[in-house]
Amino acid sequence: MKSIARKIKSIFMETVKETKRVGEEDPRRIIHAMKVGFALTLVSLFYYFRPLYNGFGQAGMWAILTVVVVFEFTVGGTLSKSLNRGCATLVAGALGVGAEYLAALCGDKGEPVVLGLMVFFLATTSTFTRFFPNVKRKYDYGVLIFILTFSLVAVSGFRVDQILHLAHRRLSTILIGGASCIVISIFVCPVWAGQDLHNLIAANIEKLGAFLEGFGTEFLIFHGDESGKINSSCKHGDQKSFLEGYKSVLNSKATEESLANFAWWEPPHGRFRFNHPWKQYLKIGALARDCACLIQSLNGYINSKSQSLVQVKMKIKESCMKMSMESGKALKELASAVKTTAFHPLLAAGAHLQNSKSAADDLKIALENSSLLSAKADLQEIMPLLVVASVLIDINDGVDKIYESVNELSLKACFKNNPKSSKACELHQQVIIHRGVVKPVNDSEEHVVVVVVDGGASAEESPEKENRHPPPQ
Repeated sequence: MKSIARKIKSIFMETVKETKRVGEEDPRRIIHAMKVGFALTLVSLFYYFRPLYNGFGQAGMWAILTVVVVFEFTVGGTLSKSLNRGCATLVAGALGVGAEYLAALCGDKGEPVVLGLMVFFLATTSTFTRFFPNVKRKYDYGVLIFILTFSLVAVSGFRVDQILHLAHRRLSTILIGGASCIVISIFVCPVWAGQDLHNLIAANIEKLGAFLEGFGTEFLIFHGDESGKINSSCKHGDQKSFLEGYKSVLNSKATEESLANFAWWEPPHGRFRFNHPWKQYLKIGALARDCACLIQSLNGYINSKSQSLVQVKMKIKESCMKMSMESGKALKELASAVKTTAFHPLLAAGAHLQNSKSAADDLKIALENSSLLSAKADLQEIMPLLVVASVLIDINDGVDKIYESVNELSLKACFKNNPKSSKACELHQQVIIHRGVVKPVNDSEEHVVVVVVDGGASAEESPEKENRHPPPQ
């Protein structure tokens, strides 16, 4: 008995700790649970009050069932399921009533045959449409409810005389339950899927930037003294914090796609307008995962014990460190641009990206001219250097692609301080194509947009101010 008591106590304490962890991780979960409880209590009035019960009868149970199955954590999820369920019930109910009256024209013997054939045909056709990617992504739940409702109405109508009255009561209670969920979800502490997707993409980019910055400052395998000892100024806990951060990016695809699907259903709210470019977030997320895969391969060389790498020329070491740190800073600026929906951080990101490209060019020249590459006996020892250098260059290209995608998002989503006129937007589009940098101008002066193409000359909107804004070196 003492052993059982200790085991029960242990299970209870673990449950309390897990409950506390889940609640602290996202307090909105507690509010969501209370919102579901409130919605269920509200629709239960169909049974508690006699006037409502007399009007709807046992069909009031469908309102309770609707709240249970359609109330999701986010507004978009609730809207998706509620609208799918309401429309599917309406269409399926109408078809079911029509099928029942059509089958009744065939007589007592022909009625079950006609109903059976119609149920088979519509169920088969609807089930097959669920394999279509677009239907699967947005309307799968609605198709499922359509099959269920049509089958219930058509089959039950064979034994029920007042089929139209039955369908009306069920549809009414389902619509009331769905409407209750929508109103509570939107107006009581709403959780927007679009905002969560926006924050998730920004956080993922920032995690990649934190890794690259940390890799360049404390954990770059070249970083050590002449004896080959790694700098121990950073504690193991700090190492684990930024090393583990990027791993969550690798597994974020399902969450991003789900949030983007729910965000598509949501009405305009906050900074997100109607037809906000949610697909562009998925594009940025895919590029971030590609970059995270490269970082994962780079992570394997952090604890490398090779001593030859700290003996290479200082120029190679500095180029790799600069490339890693500048790429990390560029990613952090891009994360800031997405998070704040502001255009100015993109300018700083472009500058860091250009510095990273310059360091990559220096690294390539240094490796081509290095005597280590001609020493065949040391090929196995210098191989980690070549691998890390190659991965850093690929990461730099990946950051460049993320920069272009965020630039495209800034145009589609109308980031703050972004060029508004059609001509300025056209010039800014050239920046995206040529991967150049837009130099800001003072608000007090005449609006001039200076476009600096990689290694090229500047093109200005106002020729008379040609020398006012010289291109950056």
